[in-house]
Amino acid sequence: MEFRPIQRAPEAFQQPVTADEIEAICRRAFGAHTKVLSATELGTGMYNTTFRVAVASQERPVILRIAPEPERQFTSERALMRNEYASLPYLAALAPLMPRVLAVDFTHEIIGRDYMVQSLLDGIPASEHLRTYPRSAWPVYYRQLGEIVRRVHDVRGPAFGPLTGPAYGRWSEAVAASLEDIATDLEGVGLDAGDVRKVITAVHHHQAVLDEITEPRMLAGDLWLPNTQLDQQAREPAITGTYDFDRTWWGDPAADWTIRMVTAKSDERQTFWDSYGPLAQSEVAAWRSMIYEARHLGAIRLERHRLGNREGVHASYASMADILASVG
Repeated sequence: MEFRPIQRAPEAFQQPVTADEIEAICRRAFGAHTKVLSATELGTGMYNTTFRVAVASQERPVILRIAPEPERQFTSERALMRNEYASLPYLAALAPLMPRVLAVDFTHEIIGRDYMVQSLLDGIPASEHLRTYPRSAWPVYYRQLGEIVRRVHDVRGPAFGPLTGPAYGRWSEAVAASLEDIATDLEGVGLDAGDVRKVITAVHHHQAVLDEITEPRMLAGDLWLPNTQLDQQAREPAITGTYDFDRTWWGDPAADWTIRMVTAKSDERQTFWDSYGPLAQSEVAAWRSMIYEARHLGAIRLERHRLGNREGVHASYASMADILASVG
């Protein structure tokens, strides 16, 4: 077996696995006599440990994603792979674009971590390939993305919150709980979360504004350029795949990461709205969007800490102060 892991510092969040563990995983997934030809770790993700694996019995390589050890997971990121797996039946409208799950194992019998084996999607990550097109072609990509995200947001759910729970009857409860988890995680790693807790207070004080959202909708959680694939040969950007839906939850579509990224700049990405449709424009919708941005900033701060980005962590406090000046 040709084994190509990425060499990481001992304190890195993404912890290594061994060649023997990968072989044992593949034998469970494909049979006791499975022969693994190669396993190459991919460095594009920042949460799961991901390998491209060639197996003798499979026509094409497969993707093996291994979750962090349970004790390394933050409260706000608990069991994300299980959350993704639970979301798959609700993402049926995207089935032709998504990898197929070939095997999934949450028993921890082979390795003390959740893992999932998926089919390999065709194409190249949009974060790499879009820039090879002239900027005049970029609107084509964002228009396609708007249509895809519209399909996700049209899916109705039974309650607010993560797919695997806890479930909440009111949107304000789900938002407050999410912010509470983020604050707990920040304090757990020694960071000041006072600003996040002030946002929680604002959520409780203005809960009626959040509770105007009465119908839970599917939020993709992290659907943006790095998690979409483009056709390598197409003359203009063509999305061929979408993946990594581990942060899905039920809520207000305006709270989704995609919407945050589209509204961040007034450039080619504005063609997203051509296919997605208009976003609600009102004073209360603008207030809710600031609460959602505070949630995003809290999660970004936590991720930057995990990646050792001290400057980014520091910058997040100024950004959060701007939010607090408006939400009351």
